[in-house]
Amino acid sequence: MPDLHLASRNAKKIAEMERILAEHVPGVRVLGLDDVDDYPEPVEDAPTFEGNALLKARAGAAATGLPTIADDSGLCVDALNGMPGVLSARWSGPPKDDARNNRLLLDQLADVPDERRTAHFTCAIAVVRPDGREHVVEGRMPGTVIREVRGDGGFGYDVLFVADARPGVTTAELDRAEKDAISHRGLALRALAPDLPGLLA
Repeated sequence: MPDLHLASRNAKKIAEMERILAEHVPGVRVLGLDDVDDYPEPVEDAPTFEGNALLKARAGAAATGLPTIADDSGLCVDALNGMPGVLSARWSGPPKDDARNNRLLLDQLADVPDERRTAHFTCAIAVVRPDGREHVVEGRMPGTVIREVRGDGGFGYDVLFVADARPGVTTAELDRAEKDAISHRGLALRALAPDLPGLLA
């Protein structure tokens, strides 16, 4: 297996991806942004998760000469017409701050009844080869936004999200294996795994 460049500096996201990739595609060595020479990272200004994932993967493949994987993910709340969506990480403005994003989301949903607090996490993952070949997959995790922060695992909005597949606990209260099994990123990576050896060959 050749090296695979993962266009991210998010240590928790890198660790999550590495765990799932190692399970399904053993032997691949993953290099994050801090493991390669610096290159200009693109502005994530596409209107879709797929578009932003492709922007990052294309830039990484062009700069490093390595097959590059990149993802874009976020929380889509039905009562907010799908927002924060692609703006999830910077919903409350710069600099990125999970706690501030969560407070803003709770404020925006304060008057929304429990039965209308449905939402889903979406993750689009793109793989781009230096020869220009591209492949994109998507995973979704449906659930509900609760009214208080719970749990200390995960990241982002995990402390406010209860997945339909694991009622009663937030995704921040799940252990790594439990979250990987149902998460939007886990589902997308498992969908990608059968095609990855061919994309890396």
